[in-house]
Amino acid sequence: MSIADVYENCPLLENEQYLLTLVSKDDWRDLIKVYSDVKAVPFFNSDNCNGDDFYYTTEARMKQAIDFWLAEYGRRYYVRWSVRDKISGEIIGTIEFFNRKAEDYFNDCGLLRVDLRSDYELTARIKPLLSLVIETCFDLFACDKIATKAIPTAVERIYALKCVGFKLSDKKIIGHDGSEYGEYYVLNKIV
Repeated sequence: MSIADVYENCPLLENEQYLLTLVSKDDWRDLIKVYSDVKAVPFFNSDNCNGDDFYYTTEARMKQAIDFWLAEYGRRYYVRWSVRDKISGEIIGTIEFFNRKAEDYFNDCGLLRVDLRSDYELTARIKPLLSLVIETCFDLFACDKIATKAIPTAVERIYALKCVGFKLSDKKIIGHDGSEYGEYYVLNKIV
């Protein structure tokens, strides 16, 4: 499967702990628990998202966000997977991934956004999720590096990132309005 195929037929990704499926309108009940979690919201990456902070507290707003994510998938901008914990059966977050085209260091880079319920912001829960994405998305999105944001207070997330090989970059992402965004961790593909 290639980057072209991802937007024709979104693959399921899974390991022993997680199942990732293209976000669905039916996911709103579990996802509102993620996006209304005030402890989780600060860890979401809203860089270059036109001011959206991803704090959704109503059914209507959650459904509107899902509709938007599906429309962006249809326009081939990114894939947003729902993350299901295979043990509890609950959707505990989302993963967004796309190959970023830009005029900065992060050109042709797989940009990864990880939104998790706060009780999943633990190294032991994040590492298997990162490993699943890494093993698949380098090839799926034809990128030579993956970047993801982690703010300094995301201690567990940062440790999980370092455990699987990510390193803090001193480079900034330049947004479409010229804004600069930092705190990105990068993993280069081993050739």
